[in-house]
Amino acid sequence: MIRFPGFIILAMVVLLGTSRGLAQARYEMEPINYSRAEPTDKVYQFAQKLANGTESLEWDKKHGYLKSLLDKLDIPVESQALVFSKTSLQVSQITPTEPRALYFNDDIYLGWVQNGDVIEISAADSKLGATFYTLSQKKQINPTVQRETFRCLQCHGSSHTRGRPGHIVRSVYPTETGLPQYSLGTHSIDDKSEYENRFGGWYVTGTHGKLRHMGNTWLPKTTRTGTRHFERDSAELDTAKHANINSLDSIFDTSPYLIGDSDLVAQLVLQHQVHMHNVLTAALFSGRQTAHDAVVMNKIFERDPGYESESTISRYESAAERVLKALLFCDEARLADPINGSSGFAAEFERQGPFDNEKRSLRQLDLKERLFKYPCSFLIYSDSFQNLPQGVKSRVLNRLDEVLSGGDVSEEFSHLTESDRSSIKAILAQTLGGL
Repeated sequence: MIRFPGFIILAMVVLLGTSRGLAQARYEMEPINYSRAEPTDKVYQFAQKLANGTESLEWDKKHGYLKSLLDKLDIPVESQALVFSKTSLQVSQITPTEPRALYFNDDIYLGWVQNGDVIEISAADSKLGATFYTLSQKKQINPTVQRETFRCLQCHGSSHTRGRPGHIVRSVYPTETGLPQYSLGTHSIDDKSEYENRFGGWYVTGTHGKLRHMGNTWLPKTTRTGTRHFERDSAELDTAKHANINSLDSIFDTSPYLIGDSDLVAQLVLQHQVHMHNVLTAALFSGRQTAHDAVVMNKIFERDPGYESESTISRYESAAERVLKALLFCDEARLADPINGSSGFAAEFERQGPFDNEKRSLRQLDLKERLFKYPCSFLIYSDSFQNLPQGVKSRVLNRLDEVLSGGDVSEEFSHLTESDRSSIKAILAQTLGGL
């Protein structure tokens, strides 16, 4: 038997521990402990009630638990978006003739596939960021919402989400089967994404004038001569063929779905919301980590527990500034033509408020030059924002007041007119407690 000196064994142990630490995602360590921590989001709360019998779900032959679950989680049917790219958990069951249906409200995203094994659910958790669940579509006496970690995090906790549990909206160059042509690249969609790069692999209903997008179409079939395979070209994507349509019936059979729409306005709100949730998750994790590190360092250097070093202040300010810019749509791509949806989503969305005494709301849509009339995200009311670490949240609110009061008129906020600033400030003063 080979014997190693003690210091070599110690070095090997340290190296092995370090390797394991590097292999483990940062969000699985202190202070987040993602997979081990108990969620607090609305899906988890409903799952607990389902488990103890205080809530129930109804099953039907056509849609399984879909309609009942939408009702219980207060998710509007009008939010439906149909996605035909093979980019989800149940990839083998998704095609251009059988797209996946997505539904959402402010906190929850839900995916349904025809004859699918499960309903896919994700939520915004104010302590953990994006959380993931599945619900079996088999009829059961006691249906169970199951939390998912590793299976979903392979994509939703990877480089696609910058190493944090997050949500993804991607635009791809789909083939006639719905399979993305990855050699042509993909577009990760957020507020700054140009309109022409959006909706690849998605169906879109609604009008958008001269604007063009990548939805409602796919690349033509490849041709082969002998053994030579001709690569597809992104220029072959016909973006004019199904532009400005209010019905998908000429493309595929929509009767299996709750409604026939894949509303343009709903999808633009979805894209903003996903981006905002991911920014809030980044700020949440950064803020919690900063607070955790400050406690450790203050203890080591025997400083006051509330002491904030230059590093601590810088980290809080950096996270806060990213939230501020996302809240105020600083990088938003402008609309070159007015747009309209098809499902009634816009009216349902605007109806929710809250409103100030002049009946103004951050949910009011513009749809002419930009998405919202008052460019400050409605997710400022969400649990994800309200429960940000205090070191981040207080700085966001201070900077928000500075910008809206005209104290910061730098170029990055030049899209906000004087009227925008005063209106947003007045709305928030009356509708956001603790501002």
